[in-house]
Amino acid sequence: MTVNGNLEGIRRRIRGPSELDTIRFDASGLVPVIAQDRSTGRVLMVAWANREALERTFEAGTLHFWSRSRRRLWQKGETSGNVQSLASLYADCDRDTLLAHVDPQGPACHTGEVSCFGERSAPGESAGGTGMGATLARVAGVVASRGRERPEGSYTTRLLEDENLRLKKLGEEMAELIAALAREDAGIAGEAADLVYHLLVALEGAGLGWADVEEALALRER
Repeated sequence: MTVNGNLEGIRRRIRGPSELDTIRFDASGLVPVIAQDRSTGRVLMVAWANREALERTFEAGTLHFWSRSRRRLWQKGETSGNVQSLASLYADCDRDTLLAHVDPQGPACHTGEVSCFGERSAPGESAGGTGMGATLARVAGVVASRGRERPEGSYTTRLLEDENLRLKKLGEEMAELIAALAREDAGIAGEAADLVYHLLVALEGAGLGWADVEEALALRER
């Protein structure tokens, strides 16, 4: 993932077990981990991990934690099947809290909710939790699921498996939107929707999600 200098100062990517020495675990050898949906930006859950749990996370590619009540390691989704595949892991500026960008394979909460913080948003806040519209969040989620499952016959799958086609279509949709804007015709919104869809697919193909765009936009907002 490419980040600029300012963003790198805000979050620091942990690329593997060899970098865990830089994490500031508490007196019990634990660190809080925030799981965030890579595609929608929604915060899914918070749990604790020790070094061994983080090593297991990198080894298996799915989130592992330490249960303070049961005093044992556990994998998210080990009974429900709702595992969370790790896309990337970051430390905050103090290196005592971790942010995990994940691809969830089902609801995060034991109640069946997508997030342990509930589905409802505060007034004026989007369903994605980071300024995304609800429809955009759903489309981003579908694109991410196509990236994981690659169903046969899916147009999104076809784009994800053919980089040249993916980039060609993105360029075509951009040109069509520019033409619609120049004509000031009634098709501008539709062309913009086509471009957004192909942009989401291009991001997925690059191993990124809408949350990464949100973070870059937040820097510009400052």
